[in-house]
Amino acid sequence: MKYSDIYIIYPENRVLERSIAGSLDLLSEELVEAASPDSSVTVADIFLNTRGNYEQRRFSSNILDGMREALEASLAEEYRHQAPLAWADTQNRLGNILAAMGHQQRDVASFEKAIQCFNNALEDLNQNESPFEWAATQYNLGTASQALGRLQQDTKLLNAAVDAYTNALLVWSRETSPEEWMTTMHQLGTTLHTYGQFLKGNRNLQKSVVAYKNALAELNADDYPLELTATHNNRGTVLHHLGESEENSDRLIEAINAYEKALTVCMEQQLPFHLAVIIRVNKATAQNVLAELTNNTVLAEEVADEFELILMCFPHALQPLCVKHCEQQLIRAKKLTGASAA
Repeated sequence: MKYSDIYIIYPENRVLERSIAGSLDLLSEELVEAASPDSSVTVADIFLNTRGNYEQRRFSSNILDGMREALEASLAEEYRHQAPLAWADTQNRLGNILAAMGHQQRDVASFEKAIQCFNNALEDLNQNESPFEWAATQYNLGTASQALGRLQQDTKLLNAAVDAYTNALLVWSRETSPEEWMTTMHQLGTTLHTYGQFLKGNRNLQKSVVAYKNALAELNADDYPLELTATHNNRGTVLHHLGESEENSDRLIEAINAYEKALTVCMEQQLPFHLAVIIRVNKATAQNVLAELTNNTVLAEEVADEFELILMCFPHALQPLCVKHCEQQLIRAKKLTGASAA
């Protein structure tokens, strides 16, 4: 089974930003001054919120290595015995910094060190005595395992991520910790989607749809515009792949509806324009699959027109691989209508 190339959107990593902000006091004045990213030249970032779980814009990535060194130096063994919760918090912050470095450099070793940090913290945390800290560490472990599993296409790591998020949800409920519950449900949905793609099985894709639907129950456009947009879009991508796997037109129609909801929120909340274009590409790709599945030449003509419009009007908002994808989809749509894509 070959799935369509479609695009997921990643919400902002607030846990990473808090880890960096909480460790600035360990840095020299010179490094602290360098912590803010250069905003003197404004250039549209068409990769924003598409790179992965450890993207962040609040701080400069140039400080990560110095912060890693400072955090590692602070982890003395006597500190662990004197203040185990603070030691575990330091391990968590270090793990997030290492994972961000692994993401930035596509470095497996940094991700593996991050995972070890979270496991170290869990040795000193107890679900009953420090439930929130334990759940937060399980969440961090899940996110690092998910990112490395995607990088290496390793189903064992993705399964470990599912287990870690499931553990976090033993503590975080919708009633007591709605934001943490929602974020974990979203990440669980993303992990199950990737897991299902690698295993070529529908069961995990179906679970992913449910996880995203759960996350939507706690989201609104005013407080969480990016998260709501991402969840609708990403739920659409899973339904899209399920529709292809099952050859099920109803699933594809559900996917198209999810993309439309994502696009509405994105435009109404004035999120970065390239995200709206990505969602339009996803929607048109799903419509292309639906047109082929149902042999609907009228729909194929509409899809061809949409891809022509996207390529003509929004080249500044398209990533290079996305341009190639749109060109290929245009050829497919034209082929179904019997017209030439030239």
